[in-house]
Amino acid sequence: MDTGTLIWIIVAIVVILAILAVVLYFGRKRTLDAHRGKAAELRQNAQENELGARESEAKSARAEADAKQAEVDAERLRREARERAEEAESVRSHSDEQVRKADSLDPDTDVHPDRVDPEDEPRPTARHAGAPDTRDRPEQNRR
Repeated sequence: MDTGTLIWIIVAIVVILAILAVVLYFGRKRTLDAHRGKAAELRQNAQENELGARESEAKSARAEADAKQAEVDAERLRREARERAEEAESVRSHSDEQVRKADSLDPDTDVHPDRVDPEDEPRPTARHAGAPDTRDRPEQNRR
C-alpha cells in the first residue's frame, strides 16, 4: 500500500467519524429536547393539578363552613320551635283555664269545677246542653 492510499483511508475514517459524531450529537440533542418538552408538560400538569387541589380545598372549606352554618341555623330553629311550643302550651293552659272558669260559671253546663283533666271526658257547652248527640248514630242523621 502506498502512502496516498493510506492517507485516503485515514481521511475516509475521519470523515466517517465526523459524520457519526454529528449524527450522535443531533440525535442526543433531539432526545434532550424531547425530554425537556416532556418535563415542561409534566410541570404544567402538576401546576394545573395543584391549582385544582387548592380549588377543591377551598370548596371543601366552604362546604364545611356551610355545614356549620346549617348546624347553627338548625339549633336556632330548634330553640325557636321549643320556645313557640312552650308559648303554645302556655296559651293552651290559659285557654283551658278560661274554659273551665266559663264552664263553672255557666248555669247551663253540666261540668263540675273539681274535675282534674278536661281532656278526659267531653265538655258539654251551653250550645250543646240538652241536645242529643247524633254524630255516633247514623240512623238519626238521615232523618
